[in-house]
Amino acid sequence: MSERAVSPGWLLGGLRDSQAPLLQALRRFRRSVSGQIGVVLILGLIVLALSAPLLSPLNPTAVDTSMILARPAAGHPFGTDDLGRDLFARTLYGTRTSVFIGVTVGLLTGLFGLLVGALAGYFPRLDNPLMRCMDILMGFPSILLALGIVAILGPQLQNIVMALVITFTPRSARVVRGAFLSLKPLAFVEAAQACGAGDGRIIFRHLIPNGLSVLVVQQSYILAVSILVEAALNFLGVGVPPEIATLGGIISDARPHLRYAPWISLFPGVLISLLVLGFNLLGDGLRDALDPRLKQ
Repeated sequence: MSERAVSPGWLLGGLRDSQAPLLQALRRFRRSVSGQIGVVLILGLIVLALSAPLLSPLNPTAVDTSMILARPAAGHPFGTDDLGRDLFARTLYGTRTSVFIGVTVGLLTGLFGLLVGALAGYFPRLDNPLMRCMDILMGFPSILLALGIVAILGPQLQNIVMALVITFTPRSARVVRGAFLSLKPLAFVEAAQACGAGDGRIIFRHLIPNGLSVLVVQQSYILAVSILVEAALNFLGVGVPPEIATLGGIISDARPHLRYAPWISLFPGVLISLLVLGFNLLGDGLRDALDPRLKQ
């Protein structure tokens, strides 16, 4: 019997079969209302952010002292901030930055978490040292660990991404490790070993395709949390430089003016909420589609 035949989670080999696991997951995801709403929200906000130069011709960093703290009007739909900068343009470009940070952190934590979790879950000798390192990182509250790393490295965009990746990689690693530990004793892994498959082939050909679903769901939530943590870092004064518009940075700049200029924080706050809601709903939809216990 070939290795492909003994692996029940082989997703690509049976795409023409109506019962292929990937096709079943896609059908369940299409039936998920929360997942569909999440996709619409995320895609809509991404399109909005990418269309910033078309929707707003104003420079998000241009200062106009004659329009300081102007209320929302035709020329400035979201009003202006304490430096006279157009909030509509800054919010659009800030959404782009926040989405970039969230997606980058989600991809990198997934990659590093997959690597660390696979090594720890498959090789018993590496399990204890790798997981103890992850436990040390998880022993710190997420915001405090990210705050400390950014304070050491400096408030730059790449440093914030690095801090968030270090902060959230242990969570992805533990999820992958748990999946590998549950899959490794199963019969299809033993059959692959009996067929002479090496460790690398078993990991990449059998274990990762079967355990990838839990990681995908985990990363959707990390995307949402990383956007919130990035906004919190800006609020604490260690975010990206002021010349780079971010949703968290706009809210941070609005603190002294909340009583008499609430529109400064209102619109970026709504967009942060929609981003986080979209990724959370997407995670719910992916969980419903990929969790084998929820098959219908």
